[in-house]
Amino acid sequence: MILKRLCAMALAAFPTIVQTQTPTPPPVAETSTVEDMRAALFGGVPGERWKEGLLFEGISPHPWLNSASNWFPGTEDIQPNEMRIIFMGTSPIIRPGQMNTSILVQLGNGENYLFDVGEGSVANINASNIALNELDKIFITHLHVDHYNALPYIYVFGGWAGRWHNPLRVFGPSGSAPEYGLASMIEGMKQMVRWHTDAFSVFPVGQGHDIEVNEFDYTDEGGVILDENGVKVIHWQRSHAKDGASAYRLDWNDLCFVWTGDGRPNERDVKWAKGCDVYVTETQTELVEISAGVQGVPPFLARYTIDTHHTPGYAAGYVANLIQPRMFMTTHMPFDPYLNEETVAEIREHWKGPYHFGAPDGIVVNVTKDQIWVREGIIPDYPNNRAPQFNFDNNQLVVPAPPKSREDIQNADVRSSEIDPDLYYPEGYKPELLQEWPTADRDLVIELEDLPPSFRDGMGDTWAKRKANRATLGLE
Repeated sequence: MILKRLCAMALAAFPTIVQTQTPTPPPVAETSTVEDMRAALFGGVPGERWKEGLLFEGISPHPWLNSASNWFPGTEDIQPNEMRIIFMGTSPIIRPGQMNTSILVQLGNGENYLFDVGEGSVANINASNIALNELDKIFITHLHVDHYNALPYIYVFGGWAGRWHNPLRVFGPSGSAPEYGLASMIEGMKQMVRWHTDAFSVFPVGQGHDIEVNEFDYTDEGGVILDENGVKVIHWQRSHAKDGASAYRLDWNDLCFVWTGDGRPNERDVKWAKGCDVYVTETQTELVEISAGVQGVPPFLARYTIDTHHTPGYAAGYVANLIQPRMFMTTHMPFDPYLNEETVAEIREHWKGPYHFGAPDGIVVNVTKDQIWVREGIIPDYPNNRAPQFNFDNNQLVVPAPPKSREDIQNADVRSSEIDPDLYYPEGYKPELLQEWPTADRDLVIELEDLPPSFRDGMGDTWAKRKANRATLGLE
């Protein structure tokens, strides 16, 4: 009986409860005073009253960044007057979190410049939403394999993935003898991948298997090795136990980037990198005995390697203090908790200005004349390749005819032993097989207006943005 009365009371009260819970608009409040708003929004902000922490003038996020904390590939356009630097590989040893050294510099004029291309770095390039046919200017500091061993991949797969209308351009130093220079290495690489390139000749090739080798005299210090589209790149020698190691400086739009490659601390960096915006060098931390237990490298071998080939942390900070860049960075270094704080301590012995690790992989630096900001890139574990990017200036997509057919390079008897597709495709699911290139005797030329929008947008958006940026800079 009591339970029934309670239920009846609850049902009778329900309309009243609903009515009292109906939201009513709040009364219009009086606008706060300017002083109150300023105190709430800017209270505690230094302004011109004091400096905050170790950040310096101009080291702050740019207003167009989607996130001040992280960079997400494919989500931010490079501004016309901006330089973006992405560390695609950061370590002399290959491990899942760090590939061999490689640094991509992207400019607001739409150009890409790849400095070194160590083993595994292509994985991070793909994950960063960069199409392989966008990489046609590669600068190699020296011929240790951890600085160029991904070059064969970019060469053969970049050609397959749309680098049909321009050769791969590779820049690098000569050596003390012809066999130690870039040209000799490239020739050996072409021999190494000869089966691969011939097998890929059944695909569109065009200039995809062409390499423009730009071997410069390593002794011609300060020599200009590229000067086009407002971009100038010079080089100088590095002391790396053997002749033929070089450093690079790229200047564009009153912005400057330096990557020294490997080597001992030297006065040449001070001469050629003085006052550069972003100065990147390699460093090795002075923890030889501890690292022997962690990394398994005998102390004497590590000590000898550093003292003949590399830049200790103390020395890196010392040189940076002489150069006075807007941002100093170190890379080609293991990124380990036991090392990192010690590295900072050694760098800070001499360099008191802005400093950041160029590690681990995926570190991104945005640079303009007024601001520099460093973030961690969020690179996916299982990305897919970006569609090839084409220049549609002529409003056409031109796909070159393959130079060879399977009949040219494969025994007919092997092909005849292929299993009949009718045996493994379910009824009604067999596709129309494409076993002969549809225009084997001529190029395939497609008017831009005839391309499906998804194809056109996916393959040409970068070129359209580059053209717009170049127009902003007065280059079109």
